[in-house]
Amino acid sequence: MPTPQRCTWAQNSELEASYHDVQWGVPTADDKILFEFIILEAAQAGLSWRTVLEKRSAYQHYYNDFDVQAVAKFDQAYLDKMLQDPAIIRNKLKVRSSVKNAQVFILIQQEFGSFANYLWAFVDNQPLQNKISDYRDAPVESTISRALSKDLKKRGMNFVGPTIMYAYMQAVGMVNDHETSCHCYESCRIAGLAFKLP
Repeated sequence: MPTPQRCTWAQNSELEASYHDVQWGVPTADDKILFEFIILEAAQAGLSWRTVLEKRSAYQHYYNDFDVQAVAKFDQAYLDKMLQDPAIIRNKLKVRSSVKNAQVFILIQQEFGSFANYLWAFVDNQPLQNKISDYRDAPVESTISRALSKDLKKRGMNFVGPTIMYAYMQAVGMVNDHETSCHCYESCRIAGLAFKLP
């Protein structure tokens, strides 16, 4: 079978291609997934997404399969243990901030009923549909990512700048930034049209 046409960024490795085909840009209201990407996008800051994907299984291990309640209770000894393992990105500020981010995530869940309810309100509960022919033309931030970043920072989260939050929006399907020639563009567009919060 011929190789499917993918977004330019996803053509460099099998790991990136698999993630792109299965998950990137697919709208989700699953708080567990939404929390995972808060952790992973923060870890990626200043690095390549491929680096994060290569270490994703280690993050899954250390972050208790992204159990936000567990992460919110991580103590300093556990964080120090994590920081000794090269299987994750050993940035002290990123690792330590993940605990505070988990605590804020829980407070948002309590206030809005779910993190998804809070998050999706920024796009009126409907994924945005862009029409990008070349991924290099995709925005690196937007009015919405700036507003989301500002609010999360106000609530106490770190590593949630406008660029990080735009990448987050792309990852969890709040915006469809697949190239229009990509085989996933139409399926994500249809998924977006059908998307409803539980």
